[in-house]
Amino acid sequence: MIEIRNVNFQYKSSAEAGLHDVSLKINDGETVLLCGESGCGKTTVTRLINGLIPHYYKGELTGSVTVNGKDISKTELYELASVVGTVFQNPRSQFFAIDTDGEITFGTENIGLPPDEIIRRKNDVAEKMQLVSLLGKSLFALSGGEKQKIACASVSALLPDIMVLDEPSSNLDWKAIDELKNVICRWKEQGKTIVISEHRLWYLKDLVDRILYLQGGRIVHEWNRKEFRTFSSDMLEKYGLRPVTIEEKYISEFGSHIFSPEKESELSLKEGIVSFKNLYFTYTPPKYVLLKKKLSAKHADSYTLAIPELNIPQGSVIGLIGKNGAGKSTFLRCICGLEKSCPVKLTINGEPVSGRQLLKKCYMVMQDVNHQLFTDSVESEVLLSMQNEDKSRADLLIAELDLAGYEDTHPMALSGGQKQRVAICSALAADAEILLFDEPTSGLDHKHMKTVGSLLRKLTERGKTVIVSTHDPELIALCCQYILCLEKGRIKYIREV
Repeated sequence: MIEIRNVNFQYKSSAEAGLHDVSLKINDGETVLLCGESGCGKTTVTRLINGLIPHYYKGELTGSVTVNGKDISKTELYELASVVGTVFQNPRSQFFAIDTDGEITFGTENIGLPPDEIIRRKNDVAEKMQLVSLLGKSLFALSGGEKQKIACASVSALLPDIMVLDEPSSNLDWKAIDELKNVICRWKEQGKTIVISEHRLWYLKDLVDRILYLQGGRIVHEWNRKEFRTFSSDMLEKYGLRPVTIEEKYISEFGSHIFSPEKESELSLKEGIVSFKNLYFTYTPPKYVLLKKKLSAKHADSYTLAIPELNIPQGSVIGLIGKNGAGKSTFLRCICGLEKSCPVKLTINGEPVSGRQLLKKCYMVMQDVNHQLFTDSVESEVLLSMQNEDKSRADLLIAELDLAGYEDTHPMALSGGQKQRVAICSALAADAEILLFDEPTSGLDHKHMKTVGSLLRKLTERGKTVIVSTHDPELIALCCQYILCLEKGRIKYIREV
């Protein structure tokens, strides 16, 4: 049993959401969903359960937290590892190895299991979670969704009684989410206690026993599964939650139309063209140094990314879709010049752009925004992206993304969704001609996903060309005019929505 009694918590020197007089009991074998708008305190509750508060995240804590009879404040983290398994929103933050096999077996090796048992658990987890094809690979070569799968497997191999998941579906495609759902079902059948903090609710509606809605660090509503399933989309939107049925509708109707179009349509581009050529890239370059910078169509079959030419309409929003591992993030990194070995050539309306100019013409918001937050305040972060600092414009953008009041807050002290919005704000401030977004709605609630969708469309009114990699069908419906589908690093098709 998990029991939280009259807990108050505020992070030390941080504006990140704390908790106010939270009391909660979770019974053995129960599956509980924590939901609410970004920054409401969901992640803080999960950190209480797995012991990261108070052992890692410091702050003022009152009240008590017990897990399986253990007082969290008096139990070391290593003692909790075999009791509580955690899958974080950013799986990279919990990796210790450099390859998939090593990561899956790390926990079992760390607690001193016999070698035969370690191998048995690795193989069993890989088979049940359909990860056999990922064994033996470098973690650095995996997509965000594939990394999330490995994180689930490494935790599952420890066989903990309690599973805590923080935004587990944020980087997953629809097929991978279905696989995650099956994993959670299996954990339920095994009698595990499961606590999930999540914005995407549709895949959980038949799994959770209880739903807790948080607001301002307090649990303000509690529903059972039957009650929750009766809520209309309008009711959920009132609470700032994503609809339960709408994403399923997009997947079955709109989504299937996107991924398997009955009829391909050729784009008629006569003017306002953004052209990319020589998008060739591989994570295993030739052995000989002199050949490393000469990637071309000659060996394209063996490349991770092989796109000889791509023409897209200027001043539009292009939704970049594809399964986990299709090459979407690699594609975006190559376009903006972050992959130096990719010989990409960019032309905007017939004007060639190359070398360092790529970095000025293109701006990318990464999937893991922690890699591009450099300063000690939100306002400084936005100003850093501007060619000419303009405080009034920066404050306007900050307010537009619902970050007013956080101008002086350190970006790393914000919640995951708030960090994402800071990075998007910086992208808008950069004033580049081509803006690239890698899963910009990952970790965002319904309200802020709609805000981002609206902003992306507004960018096209300013003449910007936007390419947004996403697994959110609702975002596609909100703002995308064209769909570009990748499959194994190749263009499957590009068409109008």
